[in-house]
Amino acid sequence: MGKAGDVRSVWLRPRRATRGEPPLTVTRIVEAAVALLDEEGIDRLTMRRLADRLAVVAPSLYWHVDTKDDVIDLAVDAVFGEVPAGTGHAAHWREDVTTVLTAWRTALLRHPWAAAVPARRRPTIGPNFLAWMEVLQSTLARAGFAGPALSAATWALYNHVMGSASTETALHITDEERRIGQEQLLTHRDRYPTLAANGYLYDDDWTGSFTAGLAYLLDGLEAQLGDRGPR
Repeated sequence: MGKAGDVRSVWLRPRRATRGEPPLTVTRIVEAAVALLDEEGIDRLTMRRLADRLAVVAPSLYWHVDTKDDVIDLAVDAVFGEVPAGTGHAAHWREDVTTVLTAWRTALLRHPWAAAVPARRRPTIGPNFLAWMEVLQSTLARAGFAGPALSAATWALYNHVMGSASTETALHITDEERRIGQEQLLTHRDRYPTLAANGYLYDDDWTGSFTAGLAYLLDGLEAQLGDRGPR
């Protein structure tokens, strides 16, 4: 466990004062970081490569951010800020939930590197993401969820969209691998009868699976409301 005084998140630390009006700003750093991450992925991001892209020396970055993790946190929140948060006032609460999760998924698929970041140990608490999370939780609260039920419903939906996006962006399989893999399943159909019969390795309708899975979750959540019904 970290010490009580340790604050790792860039969102929870006071911003360092700047000297004068330097040409380098947090906004410029984040824009360059998102572009670099889009082009080369998270494993290629270093402070030196980011500085080179900005045409500055690496130490100058540290007037604005403390670590590479700060840069990633800022970049992730910028991704969620590309689409303004909804209002949360649709006719039915399910519509608002669908709007939020669909927007999250779209943002993550547009920037595939971002899909793996939520699995890191640092919380996602940037203002753009929190605006969307506020819409989600207020919508669920309006529907009738409260206390532990509100938390459980929130995380079930969060995990669905994050898991869907991270799997779609991370899983890569060639047509030949599919063919050979499916042949092996058919050869061992006595052990994997359902997988062999349903073309497991050819199942890559990501959008269809996401949409159907979300509908299942919403059906289950609506059932949990019982007599209170949707609002």
